[in-house]
Amino acid sequence: MTAFNGHEPVLHVHDLHYTYPDGRQALRGVTLHVERGEKVALVGPNGAGKSTLMLHLNGILQPQRGFVRVDGLPVEKKNLPTIRARVGLVFQDPDDQLFSTSVFEDVAFGPLHMGYPADEVRRRAARALAMVGIPDFGPRMPHHLSVGERKRVAIATVLAMDPSILVLDEPTAGLDPRGRRGLINLLRDLPATMLVSTHDMRLVAELFPRTIVLDAGVVVADGPTDAILADAALLEAHGLEAP
Repeated sequence: MTAFNGHEPVLHVHDLHYTYPDGRQALRGVTLHVERGEKVALVGPNGAGKSTLMLHLNGILQPQRGFVRVDGLPVEKKNLPTIRARVGLVFQDPDDQLFSTSVFEDVAFGPLHMGYPADEVRRRAARALAMVGIPDFGPRMPHHLSVGERKRVAIATVLAMDPSILVLDEPTAGLDPRGRRGLINLLRDLPATMLVSTHDMRLVAELFPRTIVLDAGVVVADGPTDAILADAALLEAHGLEAP
């Protein structure tokens, strides 16, 4: 195990490889780590491997070579219930996560299936809804909400499990300017460790001190966002535009 100043980072990915059954190599030795409290952007062109990487972080996909650890715990079959509580994966389309007849039921689903008693489930659901700024939405029907509101509910469903890290895929996709601004403010104010995959380079510039650039399944840059966004040659080489 690699030492990181005497402690293990929240997320540690090392030499991760993955090839799909059709022969497409999606990840070619990805190595990265995220420390507790960091907010990190993950950027790259379509087909870079970002979604494949994210699906490894809570065990939806299994490494073919290399490893993923969360809080020092290997992401492998025997640990998946614990890992999936610690990695709050929020998909681009909130409808992929919302399936109940009320917001409360959706947000309570995770804690309920983790075995918490009813009082604790209610407390966790109420706290998560308050954290995303919709404390009174519990009785409402998710399919009657706006896209921005549904995205907040989707984030609440993972916050209710008190994850070690939030992993979000294209959080501002499909939002109008008001909804986008509201979500940016929410992400800024959440006291959570985050890894966020996005094409929204203005979001990256505004919110994330550190950026990782992934292309063709390889980490090609990892450093301060200001420096990466100022490197015009790097951005052009990897299909990115400065905000």
